[in-house]
Amino acid sequence: MPNISIFSGDFSNGSSVVKELLDRTGCSFVTDNNLVARAEKLSGMSESSIESAFLTKTSVFNKFTREKERAMAYLKLAMAEMLSGQNQLMSGYLAHLAPHSITHILRVCLIGDLKFRVSVAKREQGLSEKEAVKLITSVDNERSCWVKSTGGATDPWDPKMYDLVIPMHQTSVTEAAVLIEEYLKGDILKPTAASLQAVEDNLLKARAAVALINEGHDVEVEACKGVVTVTVNKQVLMLSRLVDEIRGIVSKEQEVISVEVKIGKNYHQTNVYRKFDFDAPTKVLVIDDEREFAKTLSERLILRDMGSAVAHDGETALKLIADDAPEVLVLDLKMPGIDGIEVLRRVKETNPSIEVIILTGHGSATDRDTCLKLGAFDYLHKPVDIELLSRKLKEAKEKIHQSKSS
Repeated sequence: MPNISIFSGDFSNGSSVVKELLDRTGCSFVTDNNLVARAEKLSGMSESSIESAFLTKTSVFNKFTREKERAMAYLKLAMAEMLSGQNQLMSGYLAHLAPHSITHILRVCLIGDLKFRVSVAKREQGLSEKEAVKLITSVDNERSCWVKSTGGATDPWDPKMYDLVIPMHQTSVTEAAVLIEEYLKGDILKPTAASLQAVEDNLLKARAAVALINEGHDVEVEACKGVVTVTVNKQVLMLSRLVDEIRGIVSKEQEVISVEVKIGKNYHQTNVYRKFDFDAPTKVLVIDDEREFAKTLSERLILRDMGSAVAHDGETALKLIADDAPEVLVLDLKMPGIDGIEVLRRVKETNPSIEVIILTGHGSATDRDTCLKLGAFDYLHKPVDIELLSRKLKEAKEKIHQSKSS
């Protein structure tokens, strides 16, 4: 039996349709959670890091860590491996990770009109009409961003993306399940040589993309019958060296016959190609109320391939820490509002794995003792030698790595 992918709007009876369809077809059930677990196992990344690919919000550190892009690459690899099987019902965000070149997948969208979805939300969650509309608008926006990020339309319910769109305000759960089951019997969904080849091409593409992003390369990848094409969209000073490196990485993958590297349409824009160094500290948060100093220090760290963001007070810093989980803090002590010692205390209570380097121009011996007892990694004075600070940041990163390994 062909595979089925179902993408549904919240409060459109999607889960009920899926349950009845599973009973009718005997398909194995694949969910977003299954995909995340598989990607987590393949990558060694944390579950929360993998799930970041689904989020509309992007971390302030992502331009340095490329964590969201790495998570997406591993989700696509996990999906590509799953697509090697048949008789699967895939429901959730993952429905949009299957390329349309694979034709033995029935792509279904389940969506009700707003009036119907509001009534379901009110009944299921006890919401007022205003609350229901607000919630539906919010989740639809998340789905819109996800579909757009996977190369689809801005409208997540655009019928061009699906084989079958079922209006659930006009269709019962059983009627929807029966309709999908009938569509499965069509000859058009039988696996063809071209469709099976597309499965193999998608798997090779996903493996090559993961290999490249793990080496810090930000490129586009395609594959066709063993030929992998890599597109570079940013200018690079030594293109021939980059081409050789890319070919060396991709050619190690099984089933690769040849590797072609080409220049993309955006290559001649002002962006400059930057290979990412995942061994360097890529999530450093500089916290200092001296704005010019913090900005300059952050820029100097970035020039040394260390990803750095800035906060100018303790309250903002704590929010960034909660949202974006930096690896290392460079923390001033004397700040208005929540001071550095209190930030250190709270961070070590809630996120003890975050290393904190105190950098102050006004600290005392007592402050130093207090900070070290609270768990600060080191205590430095302004003005600081940038090479010394860089070395301390790398040592902090190494401590984090060793802690994770053990």
